[in-house]
Amino acid sequence: MSKVAASESQSHLPKWVPLAARHYLAHTEDGLSIRALARATDCHPSTILRQVRRFEGRRDDPLIDAALKALADQSDAKKTRKTMNDAGVAGPDEATLTQERIDQEAKRILRRLCEPRAVLAVAREMETAVVVRETDAGESLRTAVVDREIAQAMALKSWITCPDDEGRIWRYFITNAGRAALRSLTAADENRAQGFCEKRKDQDAGVYEWSFPQEVDGMRTRARYYATESPLIGLSRRKDRDGTPFLSAELVKAGERLREDFELAQIGGPATLTCEAFLNSTNDQADTSHTPPAALAARDRVRSAVIDLGDGLGDVALRCCCLLEGLEVTERKLGWSARSGKIVLRIALQRLRLHYEETQGKFGPMIG
Repeated sequence: MSKVAASESQSHLPKWVPLAARHYLAHTEDGLSIRALARATDCHPSTILRQVRRFEGRRDDPLIDAALKALADQSDAKKTRKTMNDAGVAGPDEATLTQERIDQEAKRILRRLCEPRAVLAVAREMETAVVVRETDAGESLRTAVVDREIAQAMALKSWITCPDDEGRIWRYFITNAGRAALRSLTAADENRAQGFCEKRKDQDAGVYEWSFPQEVDGMRTRARYYATESPLIGLSRRKDRDGTPFLSAELVKAGERLREDFELAQIGGPATLTCEAFLNSTNDQADTSHTPPAALAARDRVRSAVIDLGDGLGDVALRCCCLLEGLEVTERKLGWSARSGKIVLRIALQRLRLHYEETQGKFGPMIG
């Protein structure tokens, strides 16, 4: 059987259906052979065989079994409707699940399933599933409700699993794949909310440029480096207890302003790999005959800012903003307790912002 026949057998399924489930339905419902599916997907037949056997073994899961039956019926209905349309008879427009709806509901349900002692309860006679969490007092607290079809899609994607299928109520737990999917979906939402999205600059060359939010005063700056290199970007995506970003845009700009001066200070001189070497070095001790005046001025601005911040604050600002050390590495080198570095870094950036406003104004000096 040709690749065209194999692709046509899977074209009736929604786009959100995993590839392994598509192969299983194509083999069991459409009658395609293992070798035909392997030729269509350019893989070894043993790979298709393992996928088919895995889903056949998961048919004991009630959500997966119901999802596969619904997909098989939906595929047959679309084939029949296509035949009727080809004959000139219009068929009904059947509403199906979309990837956007699954992702939107999965973020809410998976987040609840990450809570301690939380399970997704599914009963035979219920059209909806509920997330139940056991409290410290031993009581059951319902935290979320989800449609059965969404729960079926999450089970088909291996985001939830049911280790025990006995009784009238099945209990589902979140899997490692579900936790990874939740992190991916949450990061995508935070990127869109904060404006950190990839924008294609040159399609042929494959070069990407990061776009930043518009300035308040109407001025817009361009990044001189990739934003993913800075640890501040990850902290700016996190939310505080009141829902605001952990690092505001003004604090991120202050940290990137310090890094810009630090990078400019390296021109015409040896690269600084540690903060101790940078603080201990002076323009008088080194040969500055071949160093541009702009680099010397940038070195003085960085040293003035770090000295103004003082011990501790200056160290974390120089390590995280300029040397791009992670917070865990900085905490370990400075002997701080775990998860305390981000608080100290935010205080350092607040002091750094005030330092720039008092010494240089809102905008720094020209570097050209």
